[in-house]
Amino acid sequence: MDSVHSGDARYLRDSVQRAVKVVVAGPFGVGKTTLVGTLSEIRPLRTEETMTQAGATVDDLDGIKDKTTTTVAMDFGRLTLNDDLVLFLFGAPGQARFQQLWRDLTYGALGALVLADTRRLDQSFDVIDRLEEAGLPYAVAVNDFPDAPVYDDERLRKALDLLPETPLVVCDARNPASATDALITLVEHLLTLS
Repeated sequence: MDSVHSGDARYLRDSVQRAVKVVVAGPFGVGKTTLVGTLSEIRPLRTEETMTQAGATVDDLDGIKDKTTTTVAMDFGRLTLNDDLVLFLFGAPGQARFQQLWRDLTYGALGALVLADTRRLDQSFDVIDRLEEAGLPYAVAVNDFPDAPVYDDERLRKALDLLPETPLVVCDARNPASATDALITLVEHLLTLS
């Protein structure tokens, strides 16, 4: 790395020796782009496009009628954890039509943070199934939307069919402290598995 760039936040510090990949997954419209943007120390890469009438026939807008854009490839953000370790956040598109890209994004990841929405919990099943099939450890963060019903942990675990050891938290993807807590939950879970 050119020393001219060493003070520029767009570039990695010279001291960084290790990078860790984490996927932010979840169904369409659950807040993955928001969470990556909230956590990223750099301006996140976003591949959002305006939704078209053609997509309306494919994408289920039930419960998210005001959504006007969608991720068509991925979101990318970076978070430096300490002088030698950086975390790369990859937000995966939620629609089934992007499944091949989704598999590519999970390749080499240490784990995934699954975002869920209590207004549409059933839409999380496909994402959780894909992670389990891939053998990728995950934690679940229920994104706290203002108009969403609130359930206790036991009811959420049962509704999502989560194993007792699968971490479950509630977060607000727009709030840096809350999003960080959700990410810490995933990291702590990954540490228990190593």
